[in-house]
Amino acid sequence: MTEPMPVAAPRRGALAPAAPTHLSADIVTRARTLIALYPEPRSALIPLCHLAQEQDGWLTPEAMVDIAGLVGVTPGEVFGTASFYDMLHTEPVGKYVVAVCTNIACLLGGAADLLEHAEDSLGVGAGGTTSDGTVTLEEAECLADCDRAPCVQVNHRYVGAQTPESFDQLINELRSGARDADIPAHGTLIRVRRTTGIEADPTAVAEERRVAADARAARDAASHEGGA
Repeated sequence: MTEPMPVAAPRRGALAPAAPTHLSADIVTRARTLIALYPEPRSALIPLCHLAQEQDGWLTPEAMVDIAGLVGVTPGEVFGTASFYDMLHTEPVGKYVVAVCTNIACLLGGAADLLEHAEDSLGVGAGGTTSDGTVTLEEAECLADCDRAPCVQVNHRYVGAQTPESFDQLINELRSGARDADIPAHGTLIRVRRTTGIEADPTAVAEERRVAADARAARDAASHEGGA
């Protein structure tokens, strides 16, 4: 009979918290509010990466050091997590990240021609940033707007199906600031801030966590006894 695999306890932050030096006071306050919503500080790592990216437009090395200090991990662990996700950028990008989908539905709708036009008109290849630092062009997998092919997003906001002509108009509007009301600078995922946390009795939450920790300890002990 196969012995059950022991369930390890969640890994807690092993490093002492460090005072942030790069993130703004407002971002740090929001970060600490987010951390308080999780049973383990490191569970807030990805939301904190998005907050840092909101400040700088990308995830700078200095921001990763601050995040590591806030959640009790190393900067290398922050980078290892952030570099896995396409929505987090560990290198500088433009004020507007323009993504052109080239998956099958969009490909059949002219995405290859649109991407080629975008590269020519912007003067950069996919993955490049214009010389003025305004636009980063990306070739994307499915952006889940298949009924409006070829699908384009700007800073993760849908802008509908695009033609070469409408794409040029879109870029002109971005550069002039005409779309700032509906498309903020890269890094801002949402402009509505949470005003309440978990609406639960803190005592009840603490008791539930204690019971879960006791159950986990009991499973560990039983596993060790079974393997002896």
